[in-house]
Amino acid sequence: MFNDKERFKASFLQRLEQSSGVSFENSTKRDHYQALGMMVREHVSTNWIASNEESRKGEHKEVYYLSIEFLLGRLLVSSLINLGVKDMVQQGLEELGIDLRELEKEEADAGLGNGGLGRLAACFLDSMASLKLSGYGHGIRYKHGLFEQKIIDGYQVELPEQWLRNGNVWEVRKPDLAIEVPFWGDVQWIDKSGKLTYVHEHAETVLAVPFDMPVIGYDTDRVNTLRLWGAEPAKHFPPHKDFMQYKRDTEQISEYLYPNDTSNDGKILRLKQQYFLVRASLMSIIRDYKKNHDHLYHFNEYVAIHINDTHPALTIPELMRILIDEEGMRWEEAWSIVTNTISYTNHTILSEALEKWSVELFKPLFPRIFMIIEEINKRFCKELWEQYPGDWDRIEQMAIVAHGYVKMAHLSIVGSHSVNGVAKLHTEILKMREMKNFYGFYPDRFNNKTNGITHRRWLVQANPELNSAISNAIGPDWVYRTEELKKLSSYANDSSYQQQINEIKLKKKQELARIIHDRNNLKIDENSIFDVQIKRLHAYKRQLLNLLHIMYLYNQMKENSSYKPYPRTFIFGAKAAPGYDYAKKIIKLVHSVAKVVNNDPVTKDYIKVVFLENYNVSLAEKIIPATNVSEQISTASKEASGTGNMKFMMNGAITLGTQDGANVEIADLVGPENIFIFGLKADQVMQYEKHGGYHSHDYYHNDRRIKKVVDQLTSGFFRDSFYDFETISDSLLMENDQYFLLKDFHAYVKAQENVADAYSDRDRWLQMSIHNIAQSGFFSSDRTVSQYAKDIWNIQPQQ
Repeated sequence: MFNDKERFKASFLQRLEQSSGVSFENSTKRDHYQALGMMVREHVSTNWIASNEESRKGEHKEVYYLSIEFLLGRLLVSSLINLGVKDMVQQGLEELGIDLRELEKEEADAGLGNGGLGRLAACFLDSMASLKLSGYGHGIRYKHGLFEQKIIDGYQVELPEQWLRNGNVWEVRKPDLAIEVPFWGDVQWIDKSGKLTYVHEHAETVLAVPFDMPVIGYDTDRVNTLRLWGAEPAKHFPPHKDFMQYKRDTEQISEYLYPNDTSNDGKILRLKQQYFLVRASLMSIIRDYKKNHDHLYHFNEYVAIHINDTHPALTIPELMRILIDEEGMRWEEAWSIVTNTISYTNHTILSEALEKWSVELFKPLFPRIFMIIEEINKRFCKELWEQYPGDWDRIEQMAIVAHGYVKMAHLSIVGSHSVNGVAKLHTEILKMREMKNFYGFYPDRFNNKTNGITHRRWLVQANPELNSAISNAIGPDWVYRTEELKKLSSYANDSSYQQQINEIKLKKKQELARIIHDRNNLKIDENSIFDVQIKRLHAYKRQLLNLLHIMYLYNQMKENSSYKPYPRTFIFGAKAAPGYDYAKKIIKLVHSVAKVVNNDPVTKDYIKVVFLENYNVSLAEKIIPATNVSEQISTASKEASGTGNMKFMMNGAITLGTQDGANVEIADLVGPENIFIFGLKADQVMQYEKHGGYHSHDYYHNDRRIKKVVDQLTSGFFRDSFYDFETISDSLLMENDQYFLLKDFHAYVKAQENVADAYSDRDRWLQMSIHNIAQSGFFSSDRTVSQYAKDIWNIQPQQ
């Protein structure tokens, strides 16, 4: 049906009438989207079946990627691109009077992730399929996913996200493959032929129903699977419980991504989600494995299981339970299989963010799993004692269960054969600080795998004009081997090519300006510098530093009538976690600053502040190609890697950032002349944190610029917010500015001045932009996944 345009058109019209039950003349955009989506899924079904059949033979090793988040974005256009039929389909639809871009808007933007963690997982799936690796994703089919963000009077309001309102054309429900998942209950032991066996009894059981989605590789027949589990009531519900209450409790498990865990009920729900994912995934993996293998003694030779952060860490004790309780293995045999099967990616530097759960909640919910974790901990502490006799402090710090808590990062390290960080700096910090004791005990387990992004979505799809300009200059092979992008450096000083890049950027800025006007009713200067910070709202990411600088620019213009900065449009996009009050206050501050600077006659032609609500993947695809300056200004040593920095770089934006995460590697590749680096280094931050010596009041009292902007937070300067920003002011002064904003303020202001100077020299700026694009190939997720496959998973591409 996709062989030629005329055949496609005929097939499309036939499918439209069959699926919608109406004539073409009476059909809607929704009907058109559904028909085209079903055609694509049907088209790939042959290869999808063939890929699954190849896997079922059990001849090759496969990887299963377990993640609590998969931030997919829309799939229609990316699928057409990967199949190589987008242009033909677009032309065919145009001849029928249908705009593919309008059709794309009918697809819900699945919010099954919060940010970088979930988007990384989605990029990895794309790369696995495109590299012909037998790799499968396992996650949760959240009914609502991340909340829909509304801004009312500058305040964030969370609404349920209804991505499944019109169904999901990409998924196939497979109730016959459902898995039972038990909670609560108690553990009994029985003597089976002289061997002690544990049995989990009186459990409250729910059903995990798989919904499979195809993962289409780029220009390959490989179609992998993303399996998302939905929670449904089991046939036999607990007799002691009201059925409607049981039904509500069950469906809650796959209702929302990251339920609020400020209460014990919320914590229990999060724990249920984690075990639900792990139990269903492992039972499904083992069920398939057993179709070709009589036993599990060689399980790790055919299966690699990767846990994306600690949320799926219960994979370790659950696999032990299966091997010991169900397969009858000895502990030592089972432990060898577990540790050689499982690998773990750490995404967290912040020690306070490392996951841990109260034994008081954990133990009754998972009685057998807790017993196994206790045994893992006992044996691990015994090993530590043998290595470090008498060093009780070290053993206490490294224990998996200690002081009434189960520490999931410790469990993940002890129960896996590989622990990787996601940027060189991040990995070094893990080894030398956060996980120093573990690195000393397991030096061979730690390795680095710098994050990557799929260039097929973030350049080929999001910026087709730039894609064409690159391919016309250096040929199309870069799409298969992104290291070929380096050839673009030879065009950096070519005035004709610079003009092409400039025209593409301007076109993208004009498109974004229209979106901003439609959404925010705000007209912006397309020739201004588009300075963008779009990422999860968190104190360490320092959106506040950006705002303090905007307030400083405003003050400068008000105080000095001759001061005219280069026109800037500051664009923000971010969601704050529902329970994160401080982050919500920052969102309110963005809007309060915008209200002042956008309406003041002195400043409105030079500074505009824009907040785009409900930031998601589809919106990012519009913002990133239009960006001039990429704000990556987290406190050095706090951001594990970042992936937004890579997407911006690939689209020709220049990074303004600290020496943090993957910024360090970007700077190494492009050179100091093609990036704006400022502020404290990671080791300086860590020295202050360890030894003290930083006093934010000194900067407040000795720099009038700082004093003025901080005072404005609470002086009534923002007339719509008399009391909203006391918390922010206190964080800077009373709490000694934990993330060193005031320390870095002067350096940031200077860096912003350097940005304006560079942008004023258009030739220089375009040279910088082209050099960034040319060096961005390293950050393809194809490179990252290839390294995982070779160094960690030990899997080979399949033909």
